[in-house]
Parts: sequence; structure tokens; C-alpha cells
Amino acid sequence: MRLQHILIPAALCSLVAATAYSEETDHYRLEKSANGYVRMDTRTGAMSICEERSGQLVCKMAADERAAYQDEIDRLDGSVKALDERVAKLENSLSARLESKLPSQEDFTKSLGYMQQFFRTFNDIVKDMDKEESGGSKLNQKT
Repeated sequence: MRLQHILIPAALCSLVAATAYSEETDHYRLEKSANGYVRMDTRTGAMSICEERSGQLVCKMAADERAAYQDEIDRLDGSVKALDERVAKLENSLSARLESKLPSQEDFTKSLGYMQQFFRTFNDIVKDMDKEESGGSKLNQKT
């Protein structure tokens, strides 16, 4: 019974590994040509020209595919530049809006003066109320 608990997961793992290996080895297909090999990506259909150098297979993209990739790179570069310009415009617009809403240094100083005057007056009122309250309670105690 315990042997089954070990064998079943082990068999499943080896099956998954074999499937993954099979998919990876089936990804590319090599065909012999007059100048070397042609490698085809079975998933995308992309083809590369390969030749053997110093015991290693060196592959280059086919010219038409290279042009297609370069066209896509150019298109993406243009898209990135357009997005960069948009972001810069939005940042400038936001910065201008924030600057227009901030008070000038003169306005800030004026407002601060008003607040100081308000708090001093308020503090004086509180002190007067404290004096009245403490004076009133002394009078009540004497009578």
C-alpha cells in the first residue's frame, strides 16, 4: 500500500518531465542545406540559417525575418517616443496647475500674519474669561 503512494507520484513526475523534454526538443527542426542547416521554429514558423563553426552550430535570422523584426523594433521605438512625449506633456500640465494654485510668498506671509493676529486675540479672550471666572468664584466664596 505504501509502495503505491511512492510509485504513483514518481511515475507522474517522470511523465511530466518526459512531456516537457519532448516539447522542448520538438520546438526546433533542423534540415540540412547546401551551405549548412536551416532551423525552423515549429511554434512560430521563424527560420534561421545555421552553419557549423568550431564544432558549434551558429544560427542567424533569415534576411526577411530580420527586416520584419527591425520594422517591429522601429514601430515600438516610435510608440515609446510618443508615450514619452505624452507623459512629459501631462507632467508639465500638472506642474503648471499646481504652481498656479499655490499662493505667492507675499500672500503666504499675509495669511500667516492674519493667523498670528487671530490666535493672539483669541488667547487674550481666553485669558479675560479665566480672569472673570476666577474673580467670580472668589466673590461667591466671600458671600
